[in-house]
Amino acid sequence: MDIVRREFVYIWYYFSVQFHQIFFYWVLGMLIGSAVSVFFKDKIHSMMREMDTDGGSISGIIIASMLGVASPLCMYGTIPIAASFSKGGIRDEWLASFMMSSILLNPQLIIYSAALGPKVLAVRIITCFLCGITAGVLIKFFYREKSFFSFESFDEPGSRDNDPNLIKRFLKNLYRNFRATGLYFLFGILLSALFQRYVPEKAVTAMFGGNEAWGVLMASTVGVPLYVCGGGTIPILKTWLAEGMSLGSAAAFMITGPATKITNLGALKAVLGIRHFVIYWLYVIAFSLFAGVLINLF
Repeated sequence: MDIVRREFVYIWYYFSVQFHQIFFYWVLGMLIGSAVSVFFKDKIHSMMREMDTDGGSISGIIIASMLGVASPLCMYGTIPIAASFSKGGIRDEWLASFMMSSILLNPQLIIYSAALGPKVLAVRIITCFLCGITAGVLIKFFYREKSFFSFESFDEPGSRDNDPNLIKRFLKNLYRNFRATGLYFLFGILLSALFQRYVPEKAVTAMFGGNEAWGVLMASTVGVPLYVCGGGTIPILKTWLAEGMSLGSAAAFMITGPATKITNLGALKAVLGIRHFVIYWLYVIAFSLFAGVLINLF
């Protein structure tokens, strides 16, 4: 009984330390995410619709990737919006760039990731932004004469942020945010505490550390089944980085995780078809490996 009590005390200690380190970023992320969703989402999407379809394709890819990062929607919300963009004449390469960036990052997740430190935050923003741009460039050059997406069965959804009172609208969105992320946030901290207590630092360093491509590959692989919610993985990443995970491995995990999250894959399969879905999967793995190895080298 004394052993059980002692282990509980250790785990509670690790849990409480992580909680106090990350709680502020979680709350701030929800506040900013809800504010963007309620007050700026329509403006962001209007900017995408107003892009000049006769303008420069590469510049459009870059702008679309920026707007994808700024969009607060999850993938199930992004795809119907992208369908409306497609019907409005937006090019496939711009849609690919917007959707890829939107999958990987959003304003709320940026704030969450600040808990990992400025260097990791900068790496996450830059790699996700470049992943969106690269996806758009590849679609531009390899799918000039044919469409990459199939949006026929999607219509733009009605917004749930429609209360005439702005304060109530914001509070309702904040409550939905809390319900969507709260349990994952606490579960992520618990997993982190268990890792700290029972997984030796040498094991983390051996698996994810150093400058070896093997560590990046392992991080890419682990990111596939482990990633469920962005907020929930922040405590785990924080622990792994403290115990020897390389920056390149962290970058690979932060790309493959959200890109292969099961809910995102289900939504993407509906608009890509099996062949393009496989191409998407291979692209994500290849980009994460390349980015991770490059970051470790430099």
